[in-house]
Amino acid sequence: GGPCKERGGRKSGSEEPTGGERAAGTPRARRGEPCAHRLLPLPGAHQPPLSPAQPGERLSAMALDGFRAAVYHGNLTEAISNVQGRTLESFNSHTLSIAVTGESGSGKSSLINAMRGLRAGDEGAAGTGVLDTMMDPMAYQDPVLPGVTFWDLPGVGTSYFPLNTYSEQLNLSRFEFFIIVGSQRFRSEHARLIREIRRMGKRFYFVRAKADMDLDASRRQRPSSYDEERILEQIRGDCRSGVAAEGVDHPQVFVVSSWEPNRYDFPLLRQTLHSELPSLKRHAFLLSLPAVASSIINQKRAALKGEIWKTALFSCLLAAIPVPGLAFLYTFFVFRKRLFQYYIIFGVDDRSLSALARQVGKPVGELTAVMTSLGTTPMTALKLLSDSVGAAVMVAEYLWKRLPVFGAMVSGGLAPVTTYFMLRKCLASVADDTQRVLSKALEAERENTM
Repeated sequence: GGPCKERGGRKSGSEEPTGGERAAGTPRARRGEPCAHRLLPLPGAHQPPLSPAQPGERLSAMALDGFRAAVYHGNLTEAISNVQGRTLESFNSHTLSIAVTGESGSGKSSLINAMRGLRAGDEGAAGTGVLDTMMDPMAYQDPVLPGVTFWDLPGVGTSYFPLNTYSEQLNLSRFEFFIIVGSQRFRSEHARLIREIRRMGKRFYFVRAKADMDLDASRRQRPSSYDEERILEQIRGDCRSGVAAEGVDHPQVFVVSSWEPNRYDFPLLRQTLHSELPSLKRHAFLLSLPAVASSIINQKRAALKGEIWKTALFSCLLAAIPVPGLAFLYTFFVFRKRLFQYYIIFGVDDRSLSALARQVGKPVGELTAVMTSLGTTPMTALKLLSDSVGAAVMVAEYLWKRLPVFGAMVSGGLAPVTTYFMLRKCLASVADDTQRVLSKALEAERENTM
């Protein structure tokens, strides 16, 4: 393949590209890095299924199919149960996109190389150096851990990626797990990243890099009182305190040197990632489900929306009958019936919500708190009717009394329009509530397994 086009420049000490062309929709490389890294799609992009499917892949597909079917049939409890009933091994085929982030020059690229058993300059290694001019995330697949991709992110807090806009610029929500890399002391940038990651409901490790440099400096400054383990524990304590101050109960902190991957906490970092990989992949699978549910809920909403015109047409015929109050009563009863049906069809009626709350081990109030629709009681129906169609019906009936022919025309025109838009608004509200309730239930399920 031809040479890669670049944007931004290069890190000093990086090698020239070995070839490979840039695929559409994939990030640009820094000069000096093999283009093969850019052939990986960004997290969240469409990826064709592998063939033939392995047992773990079939189990993961079965879990996804079961979830889709349950959401389609309005059984949110079954949707959650379908995921809960799967073993951790069934999620082995799920990919895991790990974003490696931190301040510029903290050692992110060196850490990725060390995790992959490489050094700077090796074929396929991430480019390292003093200057960080990377403008796009770079992907590096782990050679041992299946389905794991490390994404080398530009440094936070630079002129190109200010702290306040870093998350939006790089769309951090597309990544499923994070490794925050810091050097020297715990910084405000780290605290900001932790808050953003926790806001997204995602997990992270905090890696304090360049431990060898700190130890060397301490040895030169205080040779007589030098105590390696004491210094390492001080560094760990500083990092744990900084992470814990952001509300993290059990901070996972590792003090490493990418130049000495067999010392300090580097073996523990590798072991921890390996042992937690099944649960991390399950967590990533749960994070992907709201988007899966959204398309199904939208399909149901579109199908039900197509039925509203039938009800509106009948109200048009009924409104032409010269009986005062008949159109309003019909609209009231039809509206309440349809609204109740919408709650049941989407699975957010009172009975279904109670079952879902029990399934995820949360009070039902936590689920109903995210809902914005008002329910199906007669008073609710009357309030919504008075807000949307009451005035129109009263005008039509006034005209009936004064000008019967003209009143019939006005009633026949107002009734279907108001009925249609009222039911469409309520359908949209219930569908949106379904998305919020299911997302809240999935959030509770993620918390239960963290």
